[in-house]
Amino acid sequence: MSTLVTEIPGQNGYRRVVPRKMLASAGGASFEAWTGGRQTSTMSTNAGADDLPFQRWHRFKEAFSPELIKQAVQASPIPVRRLADPFGGSGTSALTCQFLGIQPVTIEVNPFLADLIAAKLASYHVPELLAALTRVARKATASRSRGAALIRSLPATFVEPGVKDRWLFDLPVVIQIARLREAIEDEPNPVVARLFRVLLGGLMVSFSNAVVSGKGRRYRVNWEERRVDPACVLSTFADAAAAAVVEIGACASRPSRASQVLHGDSRKLLKTVGKFDQMTCSPPYPNSFDYTDVYNLELWMLGYLTSFDENRDLRQATLSSHVQVSRNFAAAPRCPRLDRTMRELRRANDSLWDPRIPAMVGAYFADLQGLMRTCAQLLPSKGQAWFVVGDSQYAGIHVQVAKILADLAPSVGLKVERMTPFRSMRVSPQQSGRHMLSEDLVVFSRP
Repeated sequence: MSTLVTEIPGQNGYRRVVPRKMLASAGGASFEAWTGGRQTSTMSTNAGADDLPFQRWHRFKEAFSPELIKQAVQASPIPVRRLADPFGGSGTSALTCQFLGIQPVTIEVNPFLADLIAAKLASYHVPELLAALTRVARKATASRSRGAALIRSLPATFVEPGVKDRWLFDLPVVIQIARLREAIEDEPNPVVARLFRVLLGGLMVSFSNAVVSGKGRRYRVNWEERRVDPACVLSTFADAAAAAVVEIGACASRPSRASQVLHGDSRKLLKTVGKFDQMTCSPPYPNSFDYTDVYNLELWMLGYLTSFDENRDLRQATLSSHVQVSRNFAAAPRCPRLDRTMRELRRANDSLWDPRIPAMVGAYFADLQGLMRTCAQLLPSKGQAWFVVGDSQYAGIHVQVAKILADLAPSVGLKVERMTPFRSMRVSPQQSGRHMLSEDLVVFSRP
């Protein structure tokens, strides 16, 4: 089949023909076909995978390099048949496993990202997807809904007129998004509905008056004069869905289709997944930033969050890497390097922008020590755990994450195989903004 054809109604009605050649990089069934045989200069999280099939569905800048997962699997002293990632993120490790013929087990606390990962890993019937896309577009076009239920569920800052003459979405755009959402949720197949929902989520920032850059969100320059055309919501979604269908079709026969995706707190859920042969992960860095903030647009606009209590509960289920919500911080584990760091942070408490930062740092290592202990219990002898971690700094005090985890490893039954620096990261602008912090790979093994 040289083309994919679907009927997408518009103002005047039109027939959309999607040539396969429109995506020359649609991928294929093998790892090499999926990655296009690309050459990466670094394995760091900054290398990302935005340009690959499936990963284009949502921009996720700091994602694993698929080549790192492949390297980990090939370097393992034992065969890897089942690989766990307790911080699923964009799903790079899980997708890579499927292309390598390995069963992935993924945990992700962010419900939108958990659905995004599950949608990438699922099996689909292409003709069913095309029929569903046509059906959704027709329902959304014919709808006369004013989006009242969606608007009532959103914070006041989201919808025009907003608060103090600032809002994230123009009212006509919200109405179009609501119509499309309602049509998607009407789909009888929940797997198809989930796919369309996360594809819509991948476009949400482009429909808004904001941009996401680095760790934050800000209003677009001259956003008051730049209005999003409400008519683009359906057509942009249809283009994204059609492109995704091409990728799904091209990669349908990848070696492994088995997968397990769990949504929730990895500190609790990792204990429930059973044995695995390897773990690869990149925990949130202890930089006092709540990474769920970046996804507020998707979480609220897609209905994953409907109240501030739900938002609080989500933040409390994340790793102790931020101070955006009140929580009980676990006591820091003991080792000389961390003891010294904690003493320095407490002495500098008056200089810190939040007095809870020392407690947060201590609890961060308590959380990771617990995960490492669980990992040691579930790995077989000679099984490995690959951690990509990043340092942080407060009031000039350097928190050396990789070295502290290496110090803690023997206490949980793990051995440090190697530590490899990946890249230098910037400290905050308040602390010069220079590249002074290290991102490192630490490889642990179970003796």
